Amino acid sequence: MIIGPKYKIARRLNAPVFEKTQTQKYAISQTKKSKGDRRRGPRSDFGAQLLEKQKARFSYALTEKQFANYVKKALAKKGSNQGILFDSLERRLDNVVLRAGFASTRLAARQMVSHGHIMVNGKRVTIPSYQVKPGDILEVREGSKTKALFNGLDERLKNFQAPTWLVINPGEKSISVKGAPAFGSQELLFDIDAVLEFYSR
Repeated sequence: MIIGPKYKIARRLNAPVFEKTQTQKYAISQTKKSKGDRRRGPRSDFGAQLLEKQKARFSYALTEKQFANYVKKALAKKGSNQGILFDSLERRLDNVVLRAGFASTRLAARQMVSHGHIMVNGKRVTIPSYQVKPGDILEVREGSKTKALFNGLDERLKNFQAPTWLVINPGEKSISVKGAPAFGSQELLFDIDAVLEFYSR
């Protein structure tokens, strides 16, 4: 997926949707720039919903078509549409690799998966959108453990705080999926209700 200039996109969305924009240095620079910005008039409901949709899409680094498919499937199911959408996005294999601290950026996590470095229940999986489920064991492929990509990973993971539904084993370079991601358990950079409203029009 070609994203484009990350700083410009983050400024336009007014949200740190990329890892490189989630730093104190970037936050300080944005504060300085915002003081000199002219205030625009209030957004329409459509404009506000479109903005939240873009924040969500870029947060998970998905194309418009990919993201729309997730939302439409969530809207078609009975139950909490917010929870269903959040669950399907969080259980993506590339997202789990990122949340577990195996990669520092989402695109790096996606590359790990697509290049075949990650095994799921002993089988090589190269599909970033693969949906993990409780009971799954993810691990770095044996032949990949010596690659520079994973140098020092066990040390980095010792103090890494993963979500409660994931259990990390630094020594084995593995991830155990112990449950499902709980909607509301983490702060989102976007309004998920506004996203659903945008696609419900």
